[in-house]
Amino acid sequence: MTAERIMLPPTQEGCPMATRLYENPIFLEHNTPEGHPERADRLRSLNIALEHPNFARLERINAVQANEDAVTLAHPEEHLFAVMRQIPEEEDRINQLEADTYASQKSLQVALTAIGGAMAAVDDVMTGKADNAFVAGRPPGHHAEKSKAMGFCLFNTVAIAARHVQKTYGVERVAIVDWDVHHGNGTQDIFWDDPSVLFCSTHQMPLYPYTGAKDETGTHRNIVNAPLSPNVGSDHFREAFKSRVLPALNDFSPDFILISAGFDAHHRDPLAQINLVGEDFDWATGRLLEVADRFAHNRVVSLLEGGYDLEGLAESAGLHILRLMKG
Repeated sequence: MTAERIMLPPTQEGCPMATRLYENPIFLEHNTPEGHPERADRLRSLNIALEHPNFARLERINAVQANEDAVTLAHPEEHLFAVMRQIPEEEDRINQLEADTYASQKSLQVALTAIGGAMAAVDDVMTGKADNAFVAGRPPGHHAEKSKAMGFCLFNTVAIAARHVQKTYGVERVAIVDWDVHHGNGTQDIFWDDPSVLFCSTHQMPLYPYTGAKDETGTHRNIVNAPLSPNVGSDHFREAFKSRVLPALNDFSPDFILISAGFDAHHRDPLAQINLVGEDFDWATGRLLEVADRFAHNRVVSLLEGGYDLEGLAESAGLHILRLMKG
């Protein structure tokens, strides 16, 4: 697979944004069992796509590991300890935390580096060093509830990023938009009764984790779920975005936008049946950038969540990052 084969349309000259991408070779060292969909090859395929000349001006930054106490921005300390107890000492061992969630010797370092990348991305956007940022980390985070690792996720990175921007910069209203094909139950759990955070999700239903119905609205109606039936496509996704997600964002008028950017709604993905194409992620990114321009001084940070077909992930994430760069 080459960068040229995967994509990409020529960049359009407009008002290009300063976009930073956070990465670290350690992200390849969270090991899962043979055949597990959440594997290091996901990032290798994205890196191939990023060799395309369209990404020449993308600022690529080495993510730095966060301190362990960063986890407690969104989780009780006992959850941190529970995960730490599951980290094996042996290099070749993989421990099973939950039905489909695993930890290897470096998984704690890897997850803390993803958190560090997300926090640094927030810092750079808030201080004007970048207009927006994408964190190409793993493992994903949006299924991790306050006190439970699940769905490939150890800690909820996007929730930690939201708490960081509020605590460090006094940002009042943070919006999290999650277009992973699986509902972000962990993010919903953490912010269920918090009116300062709006959580919007498009996802296939029924599908793991079997949450995310329209009537799950949070204590303060700060949760907006837009479930999609299997075997629908672009039109249904875009309609849900236009009729539910965008009005909620406009009503909330966020000061900062975080994206849980999963790309497993792509038609090639083996874990779901929503059948989107790469251009849908470009379109959705563009709509969120318009909201950010209107309310949030263009401040957007996007975090990689799911996406398990290597070519579908590379194409979709590439188009998403390219749209962030274009503005």
